[in-house]
Amino acid sequence: MLPLDPTLIALTLATLMPFVSFVLIMVFSRRYARISAGLSIAAITLSFIFSMFLFIRHWHMEAPIQYTGRWLVSGDIVIPFGFLLDPTSLLMLAVMALICFLVQIYSLGYMARDPGFARYYAFMSLFAWAMMSLTLSPTMLQLYIFWELVGLSSYLLIGFWYEKFSATEAGKKAFVMTRLGDVAFFLGLLLVLMDLGNLNILEMNDPSLVVRFSATRLTVSALLIFGGIVGKSAQFPLLTWLPDAMEGPTPVSALLHSATMVAAGVYLFARLFPFFSLSPTAMTVFLLIGTLSMLLASTMAMVSRDIKQVWAYSTISQLGFMIMGLAAGSFFAGVFHLTTHAGFKALLFLCSGVFIHHVDSNDLFDIGRQGGRRLKIPMICITAAAAALAGLPPFSGFFSKEAIFGALADLDNPLWLIAGLLGAFLTAYYAFRVIFILLFPKEIDSGQTPILDGDHGHGTYWVMVWPLVILAAITLLLGFFQGYLDSFLSSPQMMQSNTRGAHHSWLPFTALGLALGGIALAWLEFGRRAAEQVGFVERMPALNNLFAERWYIDRFYRQFLDIVVYHTFSRLFTLNDNSVIDGSIDGLSKGTIEAGRFISLLHSGMVQYRLLVIFIVLVLLALYFIF
Repeated sequence: MLPLDPTLIALTLATLMPFVSFVLIMVFSRRYARISAGLSIAAITLSFIFSMFLFIRHWHMEAPIQYTGRWLVSGDIVIPFGFLLDPTSLLMLAVMALICFLVQIYSLGYMARDPGFARYYAFMSLFAWAMMSLTLSPTMLQLYIFWELVGLSSYLLIGFWYEKFSATEAGKKAFVMTRLGDVAFFLGLLLVLMDLGNLNILEMNDPSLVVRFSATRLTVSALLIFGGIVGKSAQFPLLTWLPDAMEGPTPVSALLHSATMVAAGVYLFARLFPFFSLSPTAMTVFLLIGTLSMLLASTMAMVSRDIKQVWAYSTISQLGFMIMGLAAGSFFAGVFHLTTHAGFKALLFLCSGVFIHHVDSNDLFDIGRQGGRRLKIPMICITAAAAALAGLPPFSGFFSKEAIFGALADLDNPLWLIAGLLGAFLTAYYAFRVIFILLFPKEIDSGQTPILDGDHGHGTYWVMVWPLVILAAITLLLGFFQGYLDSFLSSPQMMQSNTRGAHHSWLPFTALGLALGGIALAWLEFGRRAAEQVGFVERMPALNNLFAERWYIDRFYRQFLDIVVYHTFSRLFTLNDNSVIDGSIDGLSKGTIEAGRFISLLHSGMVQYRLLVIFIVLVLLALYFIF
């Protein structure tokens, strides 16, 4: 009898428990809200415990650990299924399990009175299972399967309140737009499969792969696979679905933006970082897309009044930062910012959820007018998260952003660093625009019942507050573990393609100065007593409309669909269907009917018709033999 492997047992249980919870809730306990919540939270708690066990047990791992077994066999083709454990997957698994655990605890308060309470927890379990299985996939085929399941889970959760038309539309928009990227992703995998013969991640990341691919084929494969990242992580040009995805419950938004769906795109970039690094052309394209996404989303966040949409735009922007760091050649910078961002972005959304839960409005100015600042713990926590987002020390975002700026500073073209620093200024501005509107409302709505910290009118308040405190502590302390995470993520395979930039002593001060400048501008416009709380962009109607309309990207898609798809292709296809396909089938049917009528005459019993036929046949035979 073979000895039991604790690592394999922990991996199996960590990924399987949420799936078991999903099945039990949907089949047996959907009518019992408390039992369903208990099953889901118990499952994610066990997953978190096992993920931390794996993280601690393999802290000093020297080589990746892979467990695979036969899944599908067809002739000589064997498709494996299993687990791949290395520092990247270990870190992502631990971060994801922690965020899922805290969000599910928080949801006990936020979703307490919702009639779909049990269904919500079932979908959350499905989401956690799909993302964990994606993280640990040893092959790109297995990863792609769970990649699509993550998309399905997000569709179910974004459109959770399906009675609302806007929620169902947002879910469909997210599903369709991410599918566009996934088609390119799948085509890229087919190209790799044709040349490599398999989709094993470790083999794809082997540096010797460059001799088996032509430079053009490698670049095309990398660009196509990156299409999946563009869709999933809402990068330019497929970035407009993410702000609309705020129609789902706020805990879903926290999970979606921090450690699951949109993070999956950047995680895929990190997962295949050595493979992508083999194509400098593709890396330059990635750098351009990340930079455009970061700047465009930052401008959109500057004018939005919806607190959740501001943080949604900031997610697109920060994902752009991560892609910039990875595309600049720094594996650690991109993954480190992915890790810190998961903490403070979940904190931003969950704090916003407390305000929305008490005020019943997403509007920044409404929350301020109705006394949102009286919720002291959420107000302190959201300010700390905004400081991390803006890149202020000693919060975690400062350390991870500096790593990205260091990688950008090592590039030959200084425009990339200038764009990154401009993004730091804009990020600080829009983040503290929110904070100052909440802290210093110009009008207090005296008709509203005052909100008190720990308001007993909302008995679930403290259930929602404790996850905020934990995330705030992580946001404050995580940056100081930068050196430990750097050494943990360093592996021989990654070191071959990872860029280690020189230290730039002036860079932290420059970045911090720009961030403080953005905060100062936000203070002048929204914080000081005489401020009119109107931003400089809002004073320019044309620019304000441009940013508020998301640079008219959605309008372009609408026009493209109306003119090209519906009025051109759809009309041509309809015409072909009616005239060619239906016409040919109708003509064949009519011909068959008429032929039947003619032949039926031959069986009518009338002698003259039969003699006529015999005569015609004899004449034809005579002509044939004579001529």
